[in-house]
Amino acid sequence: MGDELQLHGPREKKKRTGGATYSPGTPPSSSSLQRGIVPFHSELDALVLGVLQKGLRGHGTLKRFGAVTLSSCVFDRDSSELMVAIGHVQSAVVAMFKLQLALSFAEIIFISTLCRFSTAYTPADNYLISCGSSVDTTVGQRVFVADDSGSVTLTSSHSAAVRAPPGSVPGSDNATAALYQTARVFTAPSSYAFKISRPGRHFVRLHFFPFASQRYDLAAASFKVSTQDAVLIGASSSSSPSSPVRDEFLLDVARGTLIVTFVPLAGGLAFVNAVEVVSVPDSLFAGPAAALGSAGQQLSPVVPPLQTAYRVNVGGPEVAADGDALWREWSTDQGNMVGSAVTREVVYTGRLNYLTGEATLDDAPDIVYATARELVMSDGGFDSSKQMTWQFDVAEHPASSYLIRFHWCDIVSRAPGLLRIDVYVDSYTAVKDFDLSAKGNGTLAFPYYVDFVLGSSDPTGKMTISVGSSSATEMNSTLPDPILNGIEIMMMHFSSGSVVVVEPTAGSKRQHLAIILGSICGAFAVVSIAAVLAIFFLRKKEAKVQSTPSQSKSSSTPWTPLLSRLSLRSRRHSSIGTEQPPSSFTVDGDMPGAMIPTAVSPAAPSYRFPFAMLQEATDNFDESLVIGAGGFGKVYRAMLPDGTKVAVKRASPESRQGAREFRTEIELLSGLRHRHLVPLVGYCDERDEMILLYEYMEQGSLRSRLYGGAATAERALSWAQRLEACAGAARGLLYLHTALAKPVIHRDVKSSNILLDGGLAAKVSDFGLSKPGPELGETHVSTAVKGSFGYVDPDYARTRKLTAKSDVYSFGVVLLEALCARPVVDPRLPKPMVNLVEWALHWQGRGELDKIVDRRIAAAVRPQALRKYGETAAKCLAERGADRPAMEDVVWSLQFVLRLQDDSGLDFSDVSSLNLVHELTPPLDSHRRSSHGNEAGGEEVQDVSVTDGDFTDVSMRGAFWQMVNVGGR
Repeated sequence: MGDELQLHGPREKKKRTGGATYSPGTPPSSSSLQRGIVPFHSELDALVLGVLQKGLRGHGTLKRFGAVTLSSCVFDRDSSELMVAIGHVQSAVVAMFKLQLALSFAEIIFISTLCRFSTAYTPADNYLISCGSSVDTTVGQRVFVADDSGSVTLTSSHSAAVRAPPGSVPGSDNATAALYQTARVFTAPSSYAFKISRPGRHFVRLHFFPFASQRYDLAAASFKVSTQDAVLIGASSSSSPSSPVRDEFLLDVARGTLIVTFVPLAGGLAFVNAVEVVSVPDSLFAGPAAALGSAGQQLSPVVPPLQTAYRVNVGGPEVAADGDALWREWSTDQGNMVGSAVTREVVYTGRLNYLTGEATLDDAPDIVYATARELVMSDGGFDSSKQMTWQFDVAEHPASSYLIRFHWCDIVSRAPGLLRIDVYVDSYTAVKDFDLSAKGNGTLAFPYYVDFVLGSSDPTGKMTISVGSSSATEMNSTLPDPILNGIEIMMMHFSSGSVVVVEPTAGSKRQHLAIILGSICGAFAVVSIAAVLAIFFLRKKEAKVQSTPSQSKSSSTPWTPLLSRLSLRSRRHSSIGTEQPPSSFTVDGDMPGAMIPTAVSPAAPSYRFPFAMLQEATDNFDESLVIGAGGFGKVYRAMLPDGTKVAVKRASPESRQGAREFRTEIELLSGLRHRHLVPLVGYCDERDEMILLYEYMEQGSLRSRLYGGAATAERALSWAQRLEACAGAARGLLYLHTALAKPVIHRDVKSSNILLDGGLAAKVSDFGLSKPGPELGETHVSTAVKGSFGYVDPDYARTRKLTAKSDVYSFGVVLLEALCARPVVDPRLPKPMVNLVEWALHWQGRGELDKIVDRRIAAAVRPQALRKYGETAAKCLAERGADRPAMEDVVWSLQFVLRLQDDSGLDFSDVSSLNLVHELTPPLDSHRRSSHGNEAGGEEVQDVSVTDGDFTDVSMRGAFWQMVNVGGR
């Protein structure tokens, strides 16, 4: 909010006006000058006064030479004598300002353009579309172009451009209101297609304000909105909001075209006033985020889509889109404050200290970090019950989890280490005794943020955030009081259901082109339809004569009904009062809604289980039987009637992966069998359920046996067991990469997805994100980045090019976890130790990897084995995929490490393990033939005994090859 200077008698008083919004770049008009303020007529004078009026108060230069001097400029318009005196004062003031501006030109430029950072980031994609308008619409410093201008492709068989009646849009004198004067209305599924020049993260903003036109009442609209990969709005009912609504989504766009589809529900209509598609830095909301209530456990990862629920400039003014580098809007916090705590707003007058690796102007504008709300505690000393509290209505923004970002900038301390803060979210402690200056190595006034994930909100639908002073300040009342600068709340897993996409066609480049073509071909279409109908009825009659009872029966294989059901369910979700969607629809991304996939092997050894049987086996899905949870749903321990122990993974209603992951796991695991892959026992798809059954892994995940509650001293794996587990998992991944004509890339390799059976044999699990690799002759597959934070290949994240080397990188991270027994990212640790990969590679580069080995196994690790193990992990973690070894090389290297660990008499200190692997590796063709031969039930090759010291080329080749035989046993 801007401040308005009003002069009352000899003293100056600042009054905050409720409707002011911080949007730099527009100097105040002469009409904004109130009676009692000396009128400045020159452009320079207007600039100076504009700076003062726009809320940039407190800046040293202007405060000394501006506000103090202006306080004497009080006059009575009826007193000509006083007016003459005022004229002299005014001249002196102007001269003083001009002199100061000349001396501090660069400083004034900085102040007068504070928060005008839209030029700091230039988006590769910047689509601003005014829907239903025939002319461009200017909003602030941005221009929204008409949706029929050709800048985007509108595909719609039934749409109309409508205009709001005069006076129906509130705030008609506001520049933003012009955006809501028109709308595009759809009565059938329709889409906008945007060409993407730089794949990566994008903001998609949808603007809505329902008004009643002559033909349509937009308040009665009911519709869903989706892209090719996500459902943005599951079932929107516009009702009658009193002000425009702007829904903002952060998406990861991997395709060359982004299609936003609007689907009317129940025979109704859909509409939109404006659409924005703007690329943003890929570092935006990239994590890490600590899960509240889970002892600092890291969520993996913060993966779009995210939807903005609240964005608040705490203690500061509203920030319009033009005041933010990425055109976000920030509200004030007054409407969310609750309780009786005494607070004050703080404004910082100096320059902010942006540090490398911390917050940037892309994360929040300066005005957010330069203002704060402070809890006043000095009047009564320390009181742990004193807290400033905000409450947010998340019932209006339902989601299964929320990403909460706190923005801080210590603008109140006189020295480092004085400010200590406690933060609470609902019943959870987010931070305790938080020393902000320690994050900046003693630097003050540096912007900083921290992210948390709240799994669920209070049953009342309210999220409560409280900030109080740490008990460390109890003995010293002179320490600064706690502050907060900003809050962002993003919805995660906010919608479910099948995506619906209306693909653009050659005739939909421009909407009127389809109309022209339809008019030209009208007569021909009538004749064609008549001919098609005649042929149809003739063939139908012929089919009736030839049909037999056996043709109406279901397929004998259990897979066809399942996939038919998936296809029909997808059609049912996407139908809009009709039996099936148009042929141009695509349901669930790459699964055609009008086709039944046929890629599943009919000989798959998995079976469909009745839902009633699974209810009984899990005691009606009793929560006490839950052994895990993920993006797909919860996993239950169960026992089948024949006594077989199984793990039952049931899709949750909030699952964003849904049918796609369900189908992927069935198709993949039905065609693959290997002793180091978790086998699929069966599935259930009754009652719209999506349930998968796996062989039960008694010893849990590798992660749980390395660190966490289950990794007690008694249950922690030994060094030898860790090596065997890593080698086994590597064999499973090698089988995925080489067993089929096209490699299968797992995409979610991590320690929690490596399970251990009763004998501690490692098996790779969770194939929901798996994807076929490149065709022969191709180098990669272009796709959206998916995976777990801390494990994702940086080369893949940067280029969107997926290869088998992405799994190699993730496996390299697992190798470090097994060695160090700690989380991949842990923000509770000192800054150099937060990221496991960076920390471990630092010590590996110094040749001192032994200093970070898990102390429980340190005494058992042989130096020769550790050196080769560290070398293998480092090669897996190379920045570029081309510099990493193939998984077969990793398998050989780990077997080499096992030999070094098991036999102290071996000394290969002069041989690079990975070079040795290349020398010993059999030809790839024979490797694959061996793999397929074993899978087909061929004779299993027996292990070859090798005595110590007998390392001829032949014996070594045979011995190592038997160690890494990838065939199933």
